Amino acid sequence: MSSTATDEDRFAAFKHGAFKRYFWARFITSSAAQIVSVAVGWQLWEQTKNALLLGLIGLFQFLPALALVLVTGLAADRLGRRRVMAAATTLEMLCALVILIMAITGNFSPVLVLTALAVFGTARAFYTPASSSLVVNVVPKEDFANAIGWVTLTWQLASIVGPAVGGLLFGISGPVAYAVAAGMFATSTILILTIPKPNQDMETDPTSWSMILGGFSYIWKEKIVLGAISLDMFAVLLGGAVALLPIYASDILNVGVVGLGLLRAAPAVGAVAMIACLVAFPVRDHAGTILLLSVAGFGAATAVFGVSTLAWVSILALMFVGAFDMISVYIREILLQLWTPDRVRGRVNAVNSIFLGASNELGEFRAGTMAAVWGAVFTITAGGAAAVGVAAIWRVIFPKMSRTRRLEAPDLDES
Repeated sequence: MSSTATDEDRFAAFKHGAFKRYFWARFITSSAAQIVSVAVGWQLWEQTKNALLLGLIGLFQFLPALALVLVTGLAADRLGRRRVMAAATTLEMLCALVILIMAITGNFSPVLVLTALAVFGTARAFYTPASSSLVVNVVPKEDFANAIGWVTLTWQLASIVGPAVGGLLFGISGPVAYAVAAGMFATSTILILTIPKPNQDMETDPTSWSMILGGFSYIWKEKIVLGAISLDMFAVLLGGAVALLPIYASDILNVGVVGLGLLRAAPAVGAVAMIACLVAFPVRDHAGTILLLSVAGFGAATAVFGVSTLAWVSILALMFVGAFDMISVYIREILLQLWTPDRVRGRVNAVNSIFLGASNELGEFRAGTMAAVWGAVFTITAGGAAAVGVAAIWRVIFPKMSRTRRLEAPDLDES
């Protein structure tokens, strides 16, 4: 079999109308979330100049997912993933409207904003496992891998569009940014509700602890999956730089709010370029080695960004950060979605969302806390070096993962 894909193969998932609606709903939702994140982060930094608050933005969005992990995945498996997604995007819209009112009335206090973000994080906690699990219910099995590649792209496209648009809108005014985000969440909800009811192997067994903990049990049993998602978690937890970008834009690179949007978008530009390569040239062999090398490259590029004082070098380094990270995300998502039985998929994705939250939102808290003590430059540079070390350590403690060559899913027992 050729290592390249034909044009028809590359767009196979888009032959299905349900997937088209799903794709655009995810893109719009992710873009709106990015707009809110950029606008809130910049407004809080302008008002307080407090790096710790930038870290708390991520922490307050992560904690609900951690607290509700036993509920969110089960809701997706029992109540229907499309229904849960629509309810979550509606709640996100309401949160954006609340933040809009705060901005209009001038009552944009950190306590109130963080409270609204905690509710926003609750909505995301339900949205993430439901949306991640739904993709394989809206395309036939032969198009799973292609659909996952495109779904992964939605987040990266949103990470380009959202921050750039968020920065431009905030340049007009904060209320404009929050109002546009609320409208986008409403649009996404409508799109989700127009997706035809998908076939889903619903969880119908009586509730028990073994059923509730099914996601944890599956991931612990599949050491390759455990190694892949924990590798990504610790690398991004230690090497993440997003929370400190307002400091770089304002005080180190002196590029302002529009420059902040460009910095936030740069990793996604690199990721989109990489996913285009992966769709054209899928990973066929040496997957474990490629995964480890990509994480090491992610760490090295992060360290370069940390020490850079030139805007163009910083943007280029962040593009490489995104490109290397995309390889890890692509491999992990294929393993996770295609190797998991449908009945437990929501719970597995809920657990995965905790890994993602720990690496992203909790990583932002880690970065903000360290930067408040040692400064942004040391925090990001040291974190990038630590991510390289994580790749080396995981090669030793997860030998089965590092030796994995192919990503084809095993036969699953869907009963």
